[in-house]
Amino acid sequence: MGKLRLIVVGMGLVLLLSQLFSCAPKSAKQEETPVLDTVVEVKVPVLKYGFPIDSFALEMGKVKNNEYLSQILNARGVSMGTIDKIARKSKTVFDVRKIKSGENFCILSTRDSVPVAKYFVYENSAAEYTVFELTDTLGIYKGQKEVKTRLRTAQGVVESSLWNAMVDNEQDPMLALELSDIFAWTIDFFAIQKGDRFRVIYDEQFVDSVSIGIGEIYAVQFDHYGDKNYAFIFDQDDRFDYFDEQGKSLRKAFLKAPLQFSRVSSRFSNSRMHPVLRIRRPHHGVDYAARKGTPVVSIGDGTVIARAYQARGGGNYVKIKHNSVYTTTYMHLSGFGKGITTGARVKQGDVIGYVGATGLATGPHLDFRVAKNGSYVDPLKVKAPPVEPVKEENMARYTAVKDSLMLELQKIQWEPVLELADSE
Repeated sequence: MGKLRLIVVGMGLVLLLSQLFSCAPKSAKQEETPVLDTVVEVKVPVLKYGFPIDSFALEMGKVKNNEYLSQILNARGVSMGTIDKIARKSKTVFDVRKIKSGENFCILSTRDSVPVAKYFVYENSAAEYTVFELTDTLGIYKGQKEVKTRLRTAQGVVESSLWNAMVDNEQDPMLALELSDIFAWTIDFFAIQKGDRFRVIYDEQFVDSVSIGIGEIYAVQFDHYGDKNYAFIFDQDDRFDYFDEQGKSLRKAFLKAPLQFSRVSSRFSNSRMHPVLRIRRPHHGVDYAARKGTPVVSIGDGTVIARAYQARGGGNYVKIKHNSVYTTTYMHLSGFGKGITTGARVKQGDVIGYVGATGLATGPHLDFRVAKNGSYVDPLKVKAPPVEPVKEENMARYTAVKDSLMLELQKIQWEPVLELADSE
């Protein structure tokens, strides 16, 4: 649990070591070491993608719409024969057909009067890149930029939604997604209300001094409907997970909802006016209004027992059997997730389809249903059992970690609007 130790005990450890070494007496050998009068200045080469940039002419660019690797390289003098060899050789490392418009690339060429391209570097993401050697070796390999982290604290009070709280205050909305993932089993984020509040300790990641997103989240307090919900990261059995103040796992057998950041447009009812048929009939599910194409995930581990189409009803739908008690159904899908076929095994959080309006539907939404022992129950009232808590032999270590993080959380002062600050 390297990162965690760095934060909760690392500061004290650094202070202890600094005091220890600063107070240590110098050895006789150290005192007798002569001071050299001559200072030799060594020029350290500036590296980019692992190359000394002073040795090359660099051309930075972005992939244009409908532009291929062959077009980029051929325009810089690389022969089509060489490009074909590169495409064939790179398949096990990177499929050149997956180069996307808008992504950055760099070409390193000789500094001759007629430059010769030696390397092509494609940035797969803000932190990862792929190097194509345009020399005789035609090597292809992946690299990673140095990612630096900065410890942050944030707090906020919700006015309309957690997502809007981030956007309105010019904060990374991915923090909202991360918090919804952590509390996915305990808080229904479709029921967030005005006045809910949170405070959090986390890492922000940087590459070349530019923020690229959220790193590890160490501790969270989320007050929802007046109830305090805590999450503390802890390493148990070589796996980082989140636990509450009592050491109970935040993960449950089922997620609270099968998709993120939408709204409940229709609830469980034994007599609802059908929006298309205009007759009253039972609606044994919950409708989540969301944009077409929004990913829909399985709320728990299970086996797909149906992947079919119902013309006068649910349209494209998936039914999953989780155990001998529970099955779930996901209806009106615009399409199915990769590998979702009858008999397929799925894990909690796997994408099983996408929001649509197939079958009898007036607009894009997900009709989500839960059956317990063969009878439909209200999905919003299902209480799933938690997974394994902190083990007894780990409880003392967890308590020390939790107490340290709780103390740091309580130092974050509540404000009426979302704020972000460097942690001291």
